[in-house]
Amino acid sequence: MESSRPLRIAIVNDYELVVAGVAAVLGDYEDRVQIVELDASMPVISDVDIVLYDSYGQAQGELIDVNSLMTNVSAQLVVFTWNTQPDLVEGALRAGADGYISKGVSGVELVEALERVNAGERITPSTTTMPDGDAFGRWPGDDLGLSPRESEVLALICQGMSNQDISRQIYIGINTVKTYIRSLYQKLKVSSRTQAVLWGVDHGFRPDRSRQIV
Repeated sequence: MESSRPLRIAIVNDYELVVAGVAAVLGDYEDRVQIVELDASMPVISDVDIVLYDSYGQAQGELIDVNSLMTNVSAQLVVFTWNTQPDLVEGALRAGADGYISKGVSGVELVEALERVNAGERITPSTTTMPDGDAFGRWPGDDLGLSPRESEVLALICQGMSNQDISRQIYIGINTVKTYIRSLYQKLKVSSRTQAVLWGVDHGFRPDRSRQIV
C-alpha cells in the first residue's frame, strides 16, 4: 500500500550551494517528496524518512560517519554521489547506508529510487559511469565554468588536502588529480596552489555551517 503523504527528506553536505541545488531539483516533485531540512556541516534534527547525503567534498565509502549524521534521527541514509565504484558502494553500505544512488540519474529517477529505499529496497547503482558534464544540481564554481570534478578537486584543495589525499577522498588516480588541477589553473588564471586557494575562498569554496528547517 502506497503512503498517503510525500516522503520527508533532509539533504546534507558541507556546502550550502550543493544542498540547495539538490533541493531545487527535488522541488519539482512536491507531491512525492517534501524537503524538510537542509544541513551544511550539521547533523539532522527533524523527523524525516530519509537523509540524503551528497558526497561532494565529503568522506565516502566506509569512511562515512553515519553515527554523526544520524545522531538525532531514526531514518534511512542514502548516499548521492558521482563515485559508483563497487568497493565504495559496499563500504558505504557496511558503514550503515541504506541506499546508494548515482548523480547520473534524472530528478524523477532520484525520486523513484528514494521511494524504493523507503519501501525497504537496497538501491545501488547499475553503472560505474561518473558524469562530468551536464550533471545533477549545482556545485561551487558551476556558473564560472568549472566542471563538477574540477570544482570538487578545488574544494578539497581549499580544505588543505594534498594531491594524494584528494586521490583517496574522491577515488580517482593521482595523475587524474593532477590533470584536473592543471585544468583548474588555466580556468582560474592562477599559477600556484596558494593562488587557487585564495580564489576558492573568494568564490564559495569554504565549507559552510548552517541548518535550514523548511
